[in-house]
Amino acid sequence: MTSAPLVAVAHGSRDPRSAETVHRLLGVVRALRPELDVRAAFLDLSQPLLGDVLDAVRADGHREAVVVPLLLGHAFHARVDVPAAVAEAQQRHPDLRVRIGDVLGPDPRLDAAAWRRLLATGADPDDPELGVLLAGAGSSHAPANRLVADVAARWQSRTSWAGTVATFAAAAAPDVPAAIELLRARGARRFAVGSWFLAPGLLPDRIVELASAHAGAPLLAAPMADDAGVADLVLHRYDLASVEAPVPALT
Repeated sequence: MTSAPLVAVAHGSRDPRSAETVHRLLGVVRALRPELDVRAAFLDLSQPLLGDVLDAVRADGHREAVVVPLLLGHAFHARVDVPAAVAEAQQRHPDLRVRIGDVLGPDPRLDAAAWRRLLATGADPDDPELGVLLAGAGSSHAPANRLVADVAARWQSRTSWAGTVATFAAAAAPDVPAAIELLRARGARRFAVGSWFLAPGLLPDRIVELASAHAGAPLLAAPMADDAGVADLVLHRYDLASVEAPVPALT
């Protein structure tokens, strides 16, 4: 029996680098499982939108699909936008059954991907004068911010760094200047910025600009998205959702 298509849905951005990174990630997913029909979708600002991709899935003769949100936590987009787009598609296609997978975080594979990106900058886990910021988007949904802080705490526990602090581009504290001051107070003389972002865009650029302005020339980690561990995680979320009950068809 043919597997249901995997529809990976990202937030979307006006920055073309964001969609390019998502497509690179899905290229890794396809390489890991060549027989699987893998399609990219976006919630806003990039094309194609999730509803349009689900329309195409049904037009291609499929009666089922698995939507995997390329989102790092259970914030507004995961709790509201994704289910709403799926529901609208099912209104148009009452015989389409859709399973919605879990968001990507928390998961050790994300932690490991961000860690690999940071080490690739030359950050030394044994440097007692290094202060590390783990930068995320920030959310009004406190558990999403706590997820980033928990990763930062785990990094701190296994290194000799002066400190590791979660910092956010918007909607949550501390911001980058405040995080740098916290690290300086703990003895940091050099700085590195880890990335809790899947792809480049406005918010990661804001983090880089602020860190460069307040910390000289910090080491800057790349976003996580096309890391092989993230691709494996996308497939894991797909597999788990595939054995769960779908959102019922409307017939």
